Amino acid sequence: MSKNLVIVESPAKAKTIEKFLGGDYTVMSSFGHIRDLSEHDLGVDVKHGFKPIYNVSTDKKKLVSELKKAAETAEVVWLASDEDREGEAIAWHLFEALKLKKEKTRRIVFHEITKPAILKAIENPRDIDTDLVNAQQARRILDRLVGFELSPVLWRKVKSSLSAGRVQSVAVRLIVDREREIQAFVSESAFRVIAIFTVFDADGKPVELKAELQQRFKTKEEAQAFLEKCKSSIYSIDDIVTRPSKRSPAPPFTTSTLQQEAARKLGYSVSQTMMIAQKLYEAGQITYMRTDSVNLSDLALGASKEEIFNTMGESYWQFRQFHTKTKGAQEAHEAIRPTYMNKHQITGTAQEKNLYSLIWKRTIASQMSDAELERTTVTIGLNNATEKFVATGEVIKFDGFLKVYLESTDDEAESSDSESLLPPLKIKQQLEMQTVTAQQRYTQRPPRYNEAALVRKLEELGIGRPSTYAPTISTIQKRKYVEKSNLDGETRDFILLTLKKGSIKEEVKNERFGADKGKLIPTDIGMVVNDFLTDYFPDILDYNFTANVEKEFDDIAEGDLDWQKSLDDFYKKFHPTVEEAIANSERRTGERILGTDPKTGRQVSVRIGRFGPMVQIGTKEEEDKPQFASLTKGQMIDTITLEEALELFKLPRSLGEFEGKEMIVAIGRFGAYVRHNSVFTSLPKTEDPMSITAERAIELILAKREADKNKVIKTFEQDADLKVLNGRYGPYIAYQKKNFKIPAKTEPASLTFEACMEIVNAEPKETKKTTRKKK
Repeated sequence: MSKNLVIVESPAKAKTIEKFLGGDYTVMSSFGHIRDLSEHDLGVDVKHGFKPIYNVSTDKKKLVSELKKAAETAEVVWLASDEDREGEAIAWHLFEALKLKKEKTRRIVFHEITKPAILKAIENPRDIDTDLVNAQQARRILDRLVGFELSPVLWRKVKSSLSAGRVQSVAVRLIVDREREIQAFVSESAFRVIAIFTVFDADGKPVELKAELQQRFKTKEEAQAFLEKCKSSIYSIDDIVTRPSKRSPAPPFTTSTLQQEAARKLGYSVSQTMMIAQKLYEAGQITYMRTDSVNLSDLALGASKEEIFNTMGESYWQFRQFHTKTKGAQEAHEAIRPTYMNKHQITGTAQEKNLYSLIWKRTIASQMSDAELERTTVTIGLNNATEKFVATGEVIKFDGFLKVYLESTDDEAESSDSESLLPPLKIKQQLEMQTVTAQQRYTQRPPRYNEAALVRKLEELGIGRPSTYAPTISTIQKRKYVEKSNLDGETRDFILLTLKKGSIKEEVKNERFGADKGKLIPTDIGMVVNDFLTDYFPDILDYNFTANVEKEFDDIAEGDLDWQKSLDDFYKKFHPTVEEAIANSERRTGERILGTDPKTGRQVSVRIGRFGPMVQIGTKEEEDKPQFASLTKGQMIDTITLEEALELFKLPRSLGEFEGKEMIVAIGRFGAYVRHNSVFTSLPKTEDPMSITAERAIELILAKREADKNKVIKTFEQDADLKVLNGRYGPYIAYQKKNFKIPAKTEPASLTFEACMEIVNAEPKETKKTTRKKK
């Protein structure tokens, strides 16, 4: 064994670091945490200062034995886990579990895996930071206390097998609150007036000038009256105002801004972004990817300046030092940036290349000059009305940072509203009107959260930290409190009035609204659990309370607060509320009375049942037993109508027998199905459950039998979207509604989460797609 043993968190990191160190160093991996709180009980001795009871994970016992053996023969053990709280805790657990001696143990940290950074870390070792360890320990214990005590309350009062978590429950509340805002939203309409004029450019060619009326009309009559005026109007330019303006670049990436921008520009999920970033970090391509700092090191600032000077010229460089404004930002890490600023591209998978390019562009742009623009506003008057039309245009005089990068937004405003170049114009110049349109426009409901927008909101409220965003979003989906869904939306009519050649034409057109893609929507059980927790545990669900708990963890990390006192203060208030809820709270099913069945006169209600949301006709107090029907996909307890509920009772119907067992067609939570011998077979959307034949049902039953043989091979806690499945053509990986081939000679059941994500992120070889370059 070598004189020096270096222990890192991942084998990929171990391979990279081993290249930088000589033969005197052996690098081994702990594969993340090696110990955790006991799984068989609370794992915390509440009566004795909240002492944690740690056990080595069953799957890590052999590894711990190997590490211990290696440590015994090494002269020095270097604990090189990540530089955040989780990493510090891993280092401490290694020290304790391996029974290391302090005099032969060194703690080293680095925020990038490059040879200079590793050698510098070796030259500057330190002790394990017990304040950081205590902060992580306090979070872990508090979250265990909350989950361990709240979950049984939910089992008794709502439904068995439910669970609750501190940060996860607040994330669900955000999504539930937004859904109810949408349900309560009442859209209002107004008429937006647009005029198209003809003017001539410098070459005498006719061009269009588009202008919008400064005010909107509430009614069709008001809009029509204005268009009547426009028939005889003379249009002329009242004013032209040109002002210079500037746009500045965004700061370098933090964890949350990288997750948001990767979602917008690349379509990556939060967990996918972190997986790819982890690989880039371990390969020495970027700095540490869990950070809430926007700071760049002097070395990075100098390298950025040199790269800008060499590739774009001095006029494109502008020194900028950004400062972290995020509520509760923790350790003084650096922003996420490339390790070498002169490295524009890397080798790797398509996803790795794309994410690296995004990080490089964002970093280099942060040190570039402002973009200089010229914005022109033209006011157009009418000789017979006080209303004014306005046309705007924008010209880029110097592109500055826009040469490299333009930040995306979640704004759903129409792209047609963007400003464009205006033709030469003069004050008092008369304009020839081609058309004036007045279109009925509706106010937009609040948007649902996607994963990236939820991360931004959590960060804004000071809830969670860079290391918790991705697990939180994965957990609430895995627990079925929230679903990531696509909604088709609805259709509505709008009125369009068009003035052209002296006459006004009225048309009724339609548009789709409310369509959503990849948005987070609460399930019925998620809403019922949220309402119960909000009523009986308001502190746990309070945004400020949760943010203040995070602030206490920060204070513990800084050494300004005792971790045991923090837990004691929390538990003294929390535990009595648990006992109160168990003793006095009512059972919750989310029941909602819809009305009366016109055929029977019995009550129609909707609620959570043993197998999910359902409609019930009648009550258990009546002589006749109640009738039940499951809600279909897309229906919710909060919004289903009486008419929609009664439709569900037209089924089930019998299709006769097959193999001596009855076939029943019905509608369930996820759509229409045939039940045969206790097996459910979904009907394709093209099949009508009211008219499907027995022969067709048998075809579908037999097809499902074939497909269901060993269908699910493996699922993963890290990301509920990721599955290893058996398909029609053999085993495959399913992720985000896409399928990925498993390499030959690979045993599907042995695939790890990391191995699956490598396959998902691998660059496709069969086809090459060209995509428009984004800046």
